[in-house]
Amino acid sequence: MAKHVKHIEPYSPQFGTMIPLGSQKFLRTCVLWQIVRFVAINIRMTILILKSHH
Repeated sequence: MAKHVKHIEPYSPQFGTMIPLGSQKFLRTCVLWQIVRFVAINIRMTILILKSHH
C-alpha cells in the first residue's frame, strides 16, 4: 500500500526552494523587462537559426 505523504507548506524551510527577494520579484513582474528579455532571446534564436542554415 501507498505510504501517507506529509504535506509541506510552500515557502517553509522544509520546502527546499528559494524565496525571491524584492529585486527578483520586480524583474519577474515588470512588463518592460519581460519585453526586453523576449526581444533579446528572439534575436539570439534568430542568429542561431541563420547560422545553422549556412
